[in-house]
Amino acid sequence: MRLRVEHLKRSFGDIKAVDDVSFSVAAGEIYGFVGPNGAGKTTTMRILATLDEPTAGDALLDGVSLVQQPEWARRTLGFMPDQLPTHRDMSVDDYLDFFARAYGLRAGHRRRVVADIEDFTNLAGIRHKLIHTLSKGMKQRVSLARALIHDPGVLILDEPAAGLDPRARVELRELLLVLAEQGKAVLISSHILTELSEICHGAVILEHGRMLRAGAIRDLLQDRTQHLVVRLRALGEVAELHREVLTIPGVETARLVGDGLEIEIEGGEEAAAEVLAHLIQAGHRVIEFQPRQGGLEEVFMNVTDGEVQ
Repeated sequence: MRLRVEHLKRSFGDIKAVDDVSFSVAAGEIYGFVGPNGAGKTTTMRILATLDEPTAGDALLDGVSLVQQPEWARRTLGFMPDQLPTHRDMSVDDYLDFFARAYGLRAGHRRRVVADIEDFTNLAGIRHKLIHTLSKGMKQRVSLARALIHDPGVLILDEPAAGLDPRARVELRELLLVLAEQGKAVLISSHILTELSEICHGAVILEHGRMLRAGAIRDLLQDRTQHLVVRLRALGEVAELHREVLTIPGVETARLVGDGLEIEIEGGEEAAAEVLAHLIQAGHRVIEFQPRQGGLEEVFMNVTDGEVQ
């Protein structure tokens, strides 16, 4: 199943919350949806979840319009909001059973599905606890379980890792990878870009409601292949090395990191080789010179200006 967003727009008065956004996510893919606060991520996700309507444009699941067929869409995709509503009188099991009934699951089949989802999301041990007594991490698990209860082909997840401890974030990443392996298309918003880089096949970067970049992670990173970050260490005084590095053509920045430097070089591997040759000719005894390509976090920092709309 493929989710395709076509020229989506959403305005609130004079404010363009979503301004001509287009991208697609195919079955088995995880796409990160990233941007500064106020970039339009949640508004876009609410439109995809049929909780809001676009001013213009459309979103399609296998060619079927979510705008024109919202009831069908709600049975086909799963939405996890950024915060689970508080239900003081419902247990985890009652909550999931309620939504299973709402999706038309009946009798013994419903109980099997709820039990399987509780096992998959590691909720079986707390199934009788009241939702309002749960930790943030457990509430996030319940919210994900609710989104999965009807076995949707597409998952829309709004900040599912927000407020989670390190172990819970690792477990969430593992769950998402399993879901992608099952053939689900996953769109996930998050501010934790290093973690998105580890699991996402692609990303969509928004700012001020506009799409700045979209595509496979490898393609987004390829746009930065002429910009290298290098870890540098040499015998002798690091302060002297620092001063020397800043005089070399092509070196944009250099900062102290532990007992060495991290330098940014404008250019590819040839430029890096020239910098290394310069250092050796200047008499520096280099013991580490390790280039690395910038990650999704660097791409994000370079294409956004950080202003809130």
